[in-house]
Amino acid sequence: MSALVSVDGVSLAFGSVQALKDVSLTIAEGEITALVGDNGAGKSTLVRCIAGVHRPDAGTIAMNGAELHLRSPEDAREKGIETVHQNLALVEDLTVWQNLFLNRELVHKLGPLAVLNRRGMQREAKEMVSTLAVNVPAVTSRVRRLSGGQRQAVAICRAAGFSSQLVIMDEPTAALGVQETARVEELITKLRDDGRAVLLISHNFDQVMRLSDQVWVMRAGRCVGGRRTVDTTGEEIVALITGAKSA
Repeated sequence: MSALVSVDGVSLAFGSVQALKDVSLTIAEGEITALVGDNGAGKSTLVRCIAGVHRPDAGTIAMNGAELHLRSPEDAREKGIETVHQNLALVEDLTVWQNLFLNRELVHKLGPLAVLNRRGMQREAKEMVSTLAVNVPAVTSRVRRLSGGQRQAVAICRAAGFSSQLVIMDEPTAALGVQETARVEELITKLRDDGRAVLLISHNFDQVMRLSDQVWVMRAGRCVGGRRTVDTTGEEIVALITGAKSA
């Protein structure tokens, strides 16, 4: 698979703390790429750089061969980079369809006025949900009534439903039970099968080995190695994370 996103020599410091040090890796289109490492290894900081939250002090991030200059998450979304954060960023008192179209509302133009196209958004929301085969109740249901797995599915559906090329997922099943985890993993796999690239951040090594095509390992702000999943083991990945094995 060709590289969709290329990270080359990215470094970032917060005051005297060097969060990222000369990080280089690639994310292939049509694959699930896992990013693993201990807490504080730099995974979240790197993801925030790719998602437009932070701007690197040095190095480049390119997509489809063109260097990205992201000033905000909105810039990243315009480039086709969507992020499903651990807190999901859903509004509990809004319905499923309202969350899917939050800040992306469809409107009817009536001269100088703009009126919400509620029917259009509900219709498109149903199509988005049915296309991804998400186990979610009616799109008119309020999010606060959904289970943890259903909420995660709504967040993933929102990320995948607007021409995204890369979907970043931060610990997507951390708080879910066995059955809900299985459903969310099916959804992640479907995104790959549909041709999207997925960047998966997970502490669950069994999940990483089941789902991913490529694994990159972070340690102390550096990317210390990468492995094709079929060519490695969970034990080797742990050894890279701890420093017991070098790249």
